Order: sequence, then C-alpha cells, then structure tokens
Amino acid sequence: MSGDDRVRCPWAVDPPGSTLYRDYHDTEWGRELHGRDELFERLCLEAFQSGLSWLTILRKREAFREAFAGFDVDAVARFGDTDVDRLLADARIVRNRRKIDAAIANARAVLDLADTDLDTLLWSFAPPRRPARIATLAQIPAVTPESTAMARELKRRGFRFVGPTTAYALMQATGMVDDHVADCWVQMDA
Repeated sequence: MSGDDRVRCPWAVDPPGSTLYRDYHDTEWGRELHGRDELFERLCLEAFQSGLSWLTILRKREAFREAFAGFDVDAVARFGDTDVDRLLADARIVRNRRKIDAAIANARAVLDLADTDLDTLLWSFAPPRRPARIATLAQIPAVTPESTAMARELKRRGFRFVGPTTAYALMQATGMVDDHVADCWVQMDA
C-alpha cells in the first residue's frame, strides 16, 4: 500500500515525501498507449533508464520533455551537434552521450519507417493477453520471445539502445502486456 487503502504492485511504493511511483503506477504504467510521439517518448525514457532507477527518470521527466522538444519526433530528428552539446550540459536530465545520440538516431529511424508507423510496428509484437494476472513480481520476466523479436526488428531498422530487456519494459509501460499483480487494484481494459 502507498498512502491509501489500495493494494498496488509491490514496486509502486514511494520513498518518503514522494508519490511519483504511486502516481505513475496508478495512472500510466500498463495502460494502453498509442501515438507516434507518445511511444517515442516512452522508448526514449526506457533507454535513458537503462542502468538507473526508474524513480530517477520520473524525477527528470519534465526536464526531459523540455530538453527533447516534447519528444516531437520531427523536432528531435533535426537535432544536431549544438543540440547534443546543449543536452550534455543540461544537469536536469541524464547526460549520457550514447543515450542522447540514440534518442536522436531513433527519431530519425522513426521517420525512416517506410512500410509502417511506430505505433503499428511496436504493437505488432504485443503478445496475447494472459488468461490471468501473475501472482507475484517474481513471475514477471525481464525478457520474452516477443521483446527479443521487437528489439531485433528495431535494431534492424536502425534503432539504438533497444535490447530485449528495454523492449520488455516498454511493453509493460505501454500496456502491451499486463504485469500488474493479481491483487493490484488497477484494472486494465479487456
């Protein structure tokens, strides 16, 4: 529980003085998300999170949005060396050159999708819904055949920083899979 009587997934417990995890869990995580720029934002944030706490990303999320032009794919695809220097100097975000370069390259890869769009591409890897929710966090995989296939296809299309674990985290965050535990109060649409 986290500040009220609702039962949540165990990871959604905030440190004292914060409601970031709870709010993210209750209003976003695992809910179906569609739209090019919306999915691009989540793809970028999952990549920036790699090796860090998700709480770090949540705390910096608004700064990321400002720094990356609201994750507008067209705008980020036009970023050049001056923008990279600006981002590397911005202490409000994660200043990792490889991740910054990946975000820009990924925006360009989105624009290069000739035969599909980002939404259709990502959602094509969503597995069938489980017949029942998982009982415990220990049952949640870090990688699945679908996330491995998604990562492979994204890399083939020029995307960076999208391994199978990052792809699965994206699937969880955007509702492609429902990894809320069985007794969690959040109900997903069928």
